[in-house]
Amino acid sequence: MANAASGMAVHDDCKLKFLELKAKRTYRFIVFKIEEEQKQVVVEKVGEPAQSYEDFTASLPADECRYAVYDFDFVTAENCQKSRIFFIAWSPDTSPVRSKMIYASSKDRFKMELDGIQVELQATDPTEMGLDVIRSRAT
Repeated sequence: MANAASGMAVHDDCKLKFLELKAKRTYRFIVFKIEEEQKQVVVEKVGEPAQSYEDFTASLPADECRYAVYDFDFVTAENCQKSRIFFIAWSPDTSPVRSKMIYASSKDRFKMELDGIQVELQATDPTEMGLDVIRSRAT
């Protein structure tokens, strides 16, 4: 079903991969890209469970918008192992204005397709989604 605001559909693979990340922890992260010609959001890249947060941030293009989900593991003050699924809207200042507008207008509709997101983050440069930011938002 296409998004009324931007006309973007969500490829079934996006939901499938997200469910695998959420239920089976098959992936550490998923990077999503809007294919303008096909008018849909598709999976661009998946990260293996052993990959680090640095691997994830390195997989985001420096000057193009993307959506991403990241499964963040952490230990609480009570020494409990926990995990949070982050939704990151990556919109670098250097990306084209048209791209920023398309990603911004499609974000809420796309996020609704991914049931189980616990924390949302909007980032325009790498410091806004540094590991320290992720840690503080997780707890």
